[in-house]
Amino acid sequence: MLRMENADVYYGDIQILKGICFYVEREQIVSLVGGNGAGKTTLIKTITGLLRPRKGSVFFEDRPIHLDRPDEIVRKGLVQVPEGRKLFRKLTVLENLEMGSINERAKPKRKETLARVYRLFPVLEERTHQKAETLSGGEQQMLSIGRGLMALPRLLVLDEPSLGLAPLLVRDIFNTIMDLNQKEHITIFLVEQNLKASLRMSHRGYVLENGRIVLEGGGEELLKNEHTKKAYLGLA
Repeated sequence: MLRMENADVYYGDIQILKGICFYVEREQIVSLVGGNGAGKTTLIKTITGLLRPRKGSVFFEDRPIHLDRPDEIVRKGLVQVPEGRKLFRKLTVLENLEMGSINERAKPKRKETLARVYRLFPVLEERTHQKAETLSGGEQQMLSIGRGLMALPRLLVLDEPSLGLAPLLVRDIFNTIMDLNQKEHITIFLVEQNLKASLRMSHRGYVLENGRIVLEGGGEELLKNEHTKKAYLGLA
């Protein structure tokens, strides 16, 4: 459904991603994990059209998208939920959700999609007319995911959804991600520092270090890998 082939990506003269190859199959959860500075944000910007590879290609549903504008990519069904939520803080919950459905493919289905989001996140319906800035951290993350769903994604890119949340809320968010995949049949590309939680629920995963993918395989397989355990889980 989504694949990147031999992509080199630069900021100016500085190369950040080196020969990146990966793929995401339909209705899977695929995780990309790695520490700060590994290149995860650059990779997301590349697949969502904010950066263009100097070499290599990005394909979505077997069509090249690496020269498309970000809005064109969203209309095709590849939607990002950004790190740090990036909500419109002075707008209400409803207004934030409506902003997610402004593209011409999603807008005609706004009413039914809104009902679906409220069904997934009942607390958002209770907070419909509250400003986003008044929500708790967990509620803001739900709103950010809900806004992404309003764009009718075929593939949802989640950038660090657990960042800054208490452990109980992290569990709730990851349970929500599993429900989106298993019950709503949405393909998920999950970019996370929380390696243990993300790989545990993923069909497949990739480990990114210094701009290169150094490991790939099944989620449980990567959790048992000796390099992964030493480098990220603190296990000798």
